[in-house]
Amino acid sequence: MSTPHRSPRRRSLSGSALAALLTAVAVCAGDAAARVFPYGSRHRSVNDLGNQFVPFHAHLWDLLHGRARGGLLFNWQSGYGTSFLPDLGTYLTSPLSALVALFPRADIDLAVYVVTVLKTAAAAAAMAWLLRTLHRGPWWAAGLLGASYALCGWSVIEASYNPMWLDGLIAFPLLCLTGEWALRGRRVLLAPAVVAVCWTANFYTAYMATLGAALVLLVRVVLTRDGVRMRLAVIARAAGTTLLGIALAAPVLLPLFLSSGRAYPGWVKEFRPVSWADLFARLLPGTYSFSSPAVFIGTGTLLLVAALPFHRSVPPRDRLWWTGLTAAVALSLQWAPTHLAWHLFATPNGSPYRQTFVLAGIAVIAAWTALEHGLPRPPALAAGAGLLAAAALWARGSTLTTVWGYALFAGGLAAAAGAWWALRHRRLVLPAVGLLALVLLAQAAATTAFGHKGKLGGLDDYPSWGPGHTARARALAAAEGWPAYRTDPSRPALSGNDPLLLGGEGGSYYSSHTPEVFTRTMVALGAGWTSRGRNVQSIDNPVTDAVFAVGARLRPDGSVLRAEVPPLVTTRPPGASLSYGDSPFANQELLLGARVYEDPLAPGVCRAGTEAYLWAPEYNATARLADGPAFRLNGNAPRNRAALQPMGVSRGAASALVFDAAPPARWTLSCLDRTRLDAAVAALRATAATSVRVGSSGVRAVLPAGSTGTAVLSVPAIAGWTCNDRPAAAHLGLVAVPLAPGTTRIACSFRPPGLVPGLAVAAVALTLLTVTAARTRGARRT
Repeated sequence: MSTPHRSPRRRSLSGSALAALLTAVAVCAGDAAARVFPYGSRHRSVNDLGNQFVPFHAHLWDLLHGRARGGLLFNWQSGYGTSFLPDLGTYLTSPLSALVALFPRADIDLAVYVVTVLKTAAAAAAMAWLLRTLHRGPWWAAGLLGASYALCGWSVIEASYNPMWLDGLIAFPLLCLTGEWALRGRRVLLAPAVVAVCWTANFYTAYMATLGAALVLLVRVVLTRDGVRMRLAVIARAAGTTLLGIALAAPVLLPLFLSSGRAYPGWVKEFRPVSWADLFARLLPGTYSFSSPAVFIGTGTLLLVAALPFHRSVPPRDRLWWTGLTAAVALSLQWAPTHLAWHLFATPNGSPYRQTFVLAGIAVIAAWTALEHGLPRPPALAAGAGLLAAAALWARGSTLTTVWGYALFAGGLAAAAGAWWALRHRRLVLPAVGLLALVLLAQAAATTAFGHKGKLGGLDDYPSWGPGHTARARALAAAEGWPAYRTDPSRPALSGNDPLLLGGEGGSYYSSHTPEVFTRTMVALGAGWTSRGRNVQSIDNPVTDAVFAVGARLRPDGSVLRAEVPPLVTTRPPGASLSYGDSPFANQELLLGARVYEDPLAPGVCRAGTEAYLWAPEYNATARLADGPAFRLNGNAPRNRAALQPMGVSRGAASALVFDAAPPARWTLSCLDRTRLDAAVAALRATAATSVRVGSSGVRAVLPAGSTGTAVLSVPAIAGWTCNDRPAAAHLGLVAVPLAPGTTRIACSFRPPGLVPGLAVAAVALTLLTVTAARTRGARRT
């Protein structure tokens, strides 16, 4: 009876399973050591994780359970109505994101955490599979290297709170795999589908992964194919596969690109490379920095990469090309032109080294190449250790290094040397593998925990779902009246996307796609912002509530303030075109169509019985009426802009305005007369639509007979609206329909710009793929 041997496929599966297991254990262990959610009381949702990703996944949960306001094309809950397909393509189109539907909605933070761990483990499994595809080697080595890739510093520190970036971590090995199929002339139908999934999941990091995979394929072509014609044929196959896959993703990509061009510009920053001491410091475990490349990939992997140039068992051409590629990509991180090329020719608004995962992947492939012809000999190993020691000494000039980082690094080198000695004795393979796995787990877990410390110390954090969230969500649900009126979660907010997280149809919205027309309209009306205009806050003001049909607003004490407001569709009389000025109070009156504010009796003093409203967009302190509570204004320009703030009902001179810090250079106090506002609202209601029906991406309304002028839909006039079979007009930033004589019905629908061309491109790509499938089947039959 012969001894059974595992097939190459089973060995590849074993390597992928090992990589995924080690990765999941390391990530969870690091989070547990840091005592962050779900293992402790510390918040995990820092920065965009709590502000964007958790709320967007909550909205995805609502969509999958049929509870969302809107559909795949339009989101009625955010920003008083905005395009959703670009947000879907940016944040939610990873196949793993749909798993949040399996959790209770109140466990949305846990659901996002589980998806994050699964994405990281999937990246490890994909890399291990790729390594075994490139060439034969020990399955356990592929598993360890796959895990070291997925546990790189970039992954556990930066991408962990930007889960969409983890789709790029998965995409890199998958796209390298499609390149390998092109090299061998295989999987001609599967390859474009893989590319399409990668680009649909997250185009931004998929773009970086595609550049990296192209570089890997170039080296593979040079090393394994002879002759210009044969090499060009491989490159042409790979390029065709990539373009075909991107074309299949066009229905998501084209609307996304067009939406990005119409988004509020946010922050423009010039790239400045970090010092080489900081760069080398990030090779060590246990370091953190928001603005430097987190290159750490495990000391054992780094040792193999450093030993590759001296590994004489590896052919000189292989050593030259893989060492050169790794060095070239590392240098490209520090040079402005290549930095721009990696980031679609625009310096990121935030961490400037988002392409670091590609360097980690190429380094892992180089380490696998070093193992292709056996373990490095002692001289090569010593030379590699010397290079790493020199880099570690250079890093002493950086403020990012820590004693623990150096200790883990030194311990990792010692363990790698011990494992190398054990592997030379074949009977000690299992202990050696166990030692390497334990070191990788310890270093990655420590780096994860240290990253949490740095993030919690330097970034905003947001609470996980708890009793406060539940109470607000219940209050909003009880006040719900859509589409007769909107319900707004208001301020102070728990996140930048409270309508998605808690419910309602509010004005706040935070996305990479926040439309410029929405931001400028809301700011003209007195809204505040953070993130330099990308995170627009709701306006707590009865005049704008009347304009946007907000009939219920959540108060800070948990109660709900109700108001009689016009419906979503109102009319304005004929007149000249209007434009906003500098005063938010005058702008509100212009949009409302009536005077409702009056000037103070004296500086800072409103008439008794009127409501005082303060506009001081650059003020960053508290202010109050002399006989009232203090209110915090967050005007830290240019990042933050303070919202127009209700101060309370004036009692005359006793309610004079008081600034608790130096008064700002620009401020206005205005006094709202409720009697005038009630009359203005009654006038709008008298000529408003008598019937309004709202669909997932459209509105139908019936107007009173004899309506003239302009019908106004209380939705920002973003591109994509069509009303009565014509492109919608705009009235002071809102969707508008000029009324012809006799018009009594309005039908408006929204379609994201680029959707139809994207569908056409995808249809052509699908046709080409079908023809290719038919030809392939015919060739097999013959």
